[in-house]
Amino acid sequence: MHLVYPLVLAVLLFGIGLYGVLARRNAILVLMSIELMLNAVNVNLVAFDMYLRDTLHAGQALTLFVITIAAAEIGLGLAIVLMVFRNRATADIPDLRELAEHKEGSV
Repeated sequence: MHLVYPLVLAVLLFGIGLYGVLARRNAILVLMSIELMLNAVNVNLVAFDMYLRDTLHAGQALTLFVITIAAAEIGLGLAIVLMVFRNRATADIPDLRELAEHKEGSV
């Protein structure tokens, strides 16, 4: 298989993820878009590992680290979004820009 096919797939995945990060308002959809971008990186790492015929398979080893970091990121991110949703009753990012609570009579 040529190197072009996985690279095109990775570009498409990264582009969709980038669009999701920039255009979405919901925090959970932004986290899903970040996961798409990380998966595009994983496709690139494995594709170049196979293309360069690395005997140590460094690309595949790095892919395992990226998957581990992505799992930790999604776990922490979802926990934060859940706590914010419980406190604010919304997961929209523009509504969460200002996290300071306003008290009545204060500015």
